Amino acid sequence: MIKRTIATLALSASVLVLAAQTKTAREEIRDNPFLAGSNYVDYDRQLPADLHYTKAPKGYVPFYFSHYGRHGSRWLIGKNDYVSVLRPLRKARQQGKLTREAQAMLRELEVFHKTTDKRLGDLTTVGERQHHGIGRRIAANFPEIFRTKGVAIDARSTIVERCILSMMAECEELMAANPTARIHNDVSKSLQYYLNQERDSVIEALADNTRGLRRDFAERHTHPERLMQVLFNDRQWAADSVRQGALMRDLFKVAVNMQSHDGAPDLMSLFTNDELYDQWRIANQNWYLTYGPAPQSGGLMPFSQYNLLRNIIQTADTCVALGKPQATMRFGHEVCVMPLACLMELDSCGVSVDDLETLDLHWRNYKIFPMGCNIQLIFYKPKKGSGPVLVKALLNEREATLPAGQTDTPYYYRWDDLRNYWNNKLNKYKQQQ
Repeated sequence: MIKRTIATLALSASVLVLAAQTKTAREEIRDNPFLAGSNYVDYDRQLPADLHYTKAPKGYVPFYFSHYGRHGSRWLIGKNDYVSVLRPLRKARQQGKLTREAQAMLRELEVFHKTTDKRLGDLTTVGERQHHGIGRRIAANFPEIFRTKGVAIDARSTIVERCILSMMAECEELMAANPTARIHNDVSKSLQYYLNQERDSVIEALADNTRGLRRDFAERHTHPERLMQVLFNDRQWAADSVRQGALMRDLFKVAVNMQSHDGAPDLMSLFTNDELYDQWRIANQNWYLTYGPAPQSGGLMPFSQYNLLRNIIQTADTCVALGKPQATMRFGHEVCVMPLACLMELDSCGVSVDDLETLDLHWRNYKIFPMGCNIQLIFYKPKKGSGPVLVKALLNEREATLPAGQTDTPYYYRWDDLRNYWNNKLNKYKQQQ
């Protein structure tokens, strides 16, 4: 029997969140340094070897799949992302101020930099591989949907090439699993309003208001002294000639994104575990303040995905009413997945934290938006007879808690209760605008 109890919901959510965070962020990054990359984490480096899913309530089968996914691993985007590191190191080399270790590292980086020509922001081979894996697992995990003869799969992407290629990679796997599938692909500026919604002026202003907080936090947790001694053989020259904190942060960004490439130079070994952790904390608080549910920015950043959640709800209502196996696939960016997960209140994504120094105890960005990150909603109905439609959420293919509609079976929620909760939340926000 399915019954609703607020106490059960609260207890289940708190127990599951605590169980998922038995290690501190420092310990997790120590054990898997790639996690320090935040939004640059290779999806496959954070995926558990054994994904276990809770069985659906007796008699229930999946029939509709709703999804939003980020593109896979990519080259860095900005023209200065690599140059900001190369420029001071080249200057030091010209003046004989680089250590032998730094000279070797610079040669490797210069060779790699040649591969970035006309490729900034492009999907890498690693990124393509991530989405082939995700597509294969989706088809294998939910055969009742994706192996149905003639199943309709509606796949849409933002107009950015790396997103389109990511969509193609997953759809190739879905077609390979079921050659009878009817896959419709669409890419259009007309879809941008929900696939990659622009933030309104109010939300942008709130994000701007935290600029000082973010800068102060970054300066407080950047300790470049040891690294500068590794790079430069003249401490005084480095102090006079290099913006040391900025160089450390820029080099860290290049280093952690090297996991987006096969055979790329290892730059992460330049950093100690403590330095990796500190630089991750800077990124973690920055993302929390600008896209998460931070009280310092009014708790409104997640509502930047108002249109996307509306689309998810409305499309689900249409497909649930039809009641036949089908799927909706959406492809975009981490600046959509991150706030969407917070808006949907998946697991602890929607938590409000006043003290940024303790943020990593409650909210860790690498659990939300690695390269290739995705949110999956799987809808279930009784195979025979009648009963409420249930929904389960996966965040990066891990079962996630939801804020309403709890049943006796963990991770399975009543769709009517959940959609009402989300609709009321969205309506309240819109009424306040």
